[in-house]
Amino acid sequence: MTAAPADFASARSEFITIDTPRVEDGAAIWRIARDSEVLDLNSSYSYLLWCRDFAATSVVARDETGDPVAFVTGYIRPDRPETLVVWQVAVDHGHRGTGLAAKLLDSLTARVAAEQGLASVETTVTPDNTASDRLFTSYAQRHDVALEREVLFDGGLFPEGTHLPEVLYRIGPFHA
Repeated sequence: MTAAPADFASARSEFITIDTPRVEDGAAIWRIARDSEVLDLNSSYSYLLWCRDFAATSVVARDETGDPVAFVTGYIRPDRPETLVVWQVAVDHGHRGTGLAAKLLDSLTARVAAEQGLASVETTVTPDNTASDRLFTSYAQRHDVALEREVLFDGGLFPEGTHLPEVLYRIGPFHA
């Protein structure tokens, strides 16, 4: 008897642990971002720095061997200390479709809320990124908070000249 794909997905998720990223995770996180084929890839150096300097506002999922298979990076807005900006979300191809990105986002925002308070979450999404749109729309629905969208940076502002606009998703305020 063979298991259905959904059975594999649920079994696989049982071996996932959610953790704070460490510097030595930087290379794996960079590879996951590169292999996503949708994220703007930052330098490998920046992922090492992110794991060092923004570990408190980021999260990584590890498989049964302890290797990173997904991540969410974020930071606190300097001018709004109760706003978490989600920078990137990526899940390794073999773990997609399991709800892992949503689990990571929920875990990260719960941790940030408990440790320093959280009034809202912001992120930017290009109009063609339907997976991110679904992730953040469902996040707002799960947490019963408002989701506002507005263009943050018009595509013409980018030096490449071919960049789509970045749409700001503002989620919150969260209920006390």
